[in-house]
Amino acid sequence: MFGFLLRRLLNYVVLCVVATFLAFTLSSVAFDPLSLLKQHNPPPPAATIEAKRLQLHLDQPIPQRFLTWGNGVIHGDFGQTTTDHPITDELGRRVGVSLRLFLLGITVGIVLGVLIGVASAVRQYKFTDYVSTLFSYVVLATPVFVLGQLTKQAAQSVNYLTGSQWLQFTGEGSGLLGDAGWLAGMQERARFLIVPTVTIALSQIAFYSRYQRSAMLDVLGSDFLRTAQAKGLTRRRALFKHGLRTALIPMATLFAFGFGLLVVGGVFTETIFNWPGMGQWLVQGIRDQDANVTSTVTLFIAVCVLVSGWLSDVLYALLDPRIRIR
Repeated sequence: MFGFLLRRLLNYVVLCVVATFLAFTLSSVAFDPLSLLKQHNPPPPAATIEAKRLQLHLDQPIPQRFLTWGNGVIHGDFGQTTTDHPITDELGRRVGVSLRLFLLGITVGIVLGVLIGVASAVRQYKFTDYVSTLFSYVVLATPVFVLGQLTKQAAQSVNYLTGSQWLQFTGEGSGLLGDAGWLAGMQERARFLIVPTVTIALSQIAFYSRYQRSAMLDVLGSDFLRTAQAKGLTRRRALFKHGLRTALIPMATLFAFGFGLLVVGGVFTETIFNWPGMGQWLVQGIRDQDANVTSTVTLFIAVCVLVSGWLSDVLYALLDPRIRIR
């Protein structure tokens, strides 16, 4: 199993480098980082523009520029923005902001999605199944930016009914309250974290519950469940001890790569809630025509997909003994 996981990890590393190179190439071809400088009034001297061009290595061919940037990345230097700010100084904070939101959202989505999917399968064509199906279809058919606005309106209603402004949905909060203590700091961050987390979790619940329902229905009538019950296990214990584990095997890949897709789609969520993470930074980098920023965000997304894909292989091997034997 170790050799299998190592080979998969090496494959993902290669894919990560290829994806980052493609993003760097496309942004370098499409962007003109000097255009913002040329728009100044009065326009800067030609010598200033030429110095900026050399500073951004625009005189080099794209492959050489990528190697220069990649060599810096290996040594922990992601270059500078078009406004001469070090990317490395901003990267750590924004990665932490995004991961705090996405990991919590997908964890809640997976747990509730699996539970709702199992309940729908066990009570197929009952009231629970119909309600969860309707919920899933409505949420999946609703665009993220619409869902975000709806959760904002719901938060405003809750604040109005409670006569407070505890739920916040703009920014992510500082979490720093002087000598108030770490618990008060966590509560401060939670005020800003709840609404965007609910927005992410709703779509994840709707998505995973549908797949979990189908996977669970495939094993409900299987021979091994009937055998387990014939040996004395109750139906509930047989379902959760044997049926659920088998039904989770095809879901392992969805769980892992779903996180990668969530990070990609997080641009919309972070923009809606003004969440200063990697998604918002990508939008800013495109607006500033900054190839270094867009490549850094692409690398972050690729690493998230790489790690989540590798973890899906680990989870798959843990759930399915046939992988370990082979």
